[in-house]
Amino acid sequence: MKPIGYWLNRTDRALTQYMDGLLAEFGLTRIAWQVLNTIRDTPGIRDAEVLSVLAANADACTLATAIDAVLADGWATRPAPDRLTLTPQGRRRLNSVAERVGTFRELSTAGITIEDYRTAVNVLERMTANLENH
Repeated sequence: MKPIGYWLNRTDRALTQYMDGLLAEFGLTRIAWQVLNTIRDTPGIRDAEVLSVLAANADACTLATAIDAVLADGWATRPAPDRLTLTPQGRRRLNSVAERVGTFRELSTAGITIEDYRTAVNVLERMTANLENH
């Protein structure tokens, strides 16, 4: 049996590669999609808050590049300096993306019960807490 770190790395790489391919038709990457969801959940969010919320997903440079990309592509705008919000068009486009992501989620969890999924997440949360709080 391979150790958990091996499977964590492979799973993250597989998730990213599949999502990047899925999202390419929308001009997005997995990270840009995560940035958009963070902005959607907190309209008017500060750049620093986006960086903080997604710090476990990517480094600050990658996240800043993703923020720039969603601004340049018209997904988001700045209602005030250092603030981000979705544009009306960005919100509509993100809803279209959500349909495709739902299909991705079904594929990625095929054959996995909700109980198994919850157990896996719970175990990973506990492992992380054990290491980060030590």
